[in-house]
Amino acid sequence: MPENTAGSQAPATQVELKDKAPLQAPTGTPHPKPKARSWAQVMERKSDIPEGLWLRCEECEKMLYRRNLEANLHVCPECGHHHRISATERIRQLADEASFVEMFTNLRPTDPLKFKDLKAYPERITAEQKKSGQRDAIKAGTMFIKGRQAMVCCLDLTFMMGSMGSVVGEVITRAIEHATANDLPVIIISCSGGARMQESGLSLMQMAKTSAALARFDDAGGLFISVLTDPTTGGVTASFAMLGDLILAEPNALVGFAGPRVIQQTIRQELPEGFQRSEFLQKAGMVDRVVPRSQLRNELARLIDFAGK
Repeated sequence: MPENTAGSQAPATQVELKDKAPLQAPTGTPHPKPKARSWAQVMERKSDIPEGLWLRCEECEKMLYRRNLEANLHVCPECGHHHRISATERIRQLADEASFVEMFTNLRPTDPLKFKDLKAYPERITAEQKKSGQRDAIKAGTMFIKGRQAMVCCLDLTFMMGSMGSVVGEVITRAIEHATANDLPVIIISCSGGARMQESGLSLMQMAKTSAALARFDDAGGLFISVLTDPTTGGVTASFAMLGDLILAEPNALVGFAGPRVIQQTIRQELPEGFQRSEFLQKAGMVDRVVPRSQLRNELARLIDFAGK
């Protein structure tokens, strides 16, 4: 007898349908759907995370934890890039604890030329003072470096890119004269975009004034150590920054008078690789030694001892 085809396939069909039946939700109250968050709620949650904890290295572009970078003197632990720092931070790194005594704090920039570009010069000065917390682009005073007293001037990039105006030139001149009278070594840490254009010829006069003060200091037998950091350019390079008895520089610091593009267009020649960097200038004899930031404090103390100061 032939088999009953329809009867034999019916159970299989039932099993197949049973296997493919959709899963049923468990009995009881179903879970409520999550409500969509508004953009304001998303931003409020993000605001709970402190800003500035992480930053990207300018050289290797790796993300760095800010506290680790600060503990490493603002030098990238991955590639060794020396990040730019303020005058306050520089003094904190170099001075013995609580030994820095700031001087010449009564000097303020003025606007004798009534200069105005996109905004008036006094307005720009006020904005820079609020942003940086400094009166001008320099801090100067006496300090001890590993027990050695010195007169230290440090330009500040956070104030108008460390540009040299009348206040900067006057502070450096008075610091040199104080060191001459008290037989102290002079250390100037340069980091500047050059002369301050808002003061025009008055800014350029500071080149001659500071150089003349250093000449008198040299005649008196003083020791001048110049430290070049990134960047040291323009009128600062063309005056006191390159007049040191000893010239130190941080690694890969940009040092020069005019920019590479201007020089290349002027001489119409290809510039060598690494032109205007501290390592290149050391090979050319313009820099005595390239010193990493971690060794700068020890190196300054050693040089003061070597010179008998």
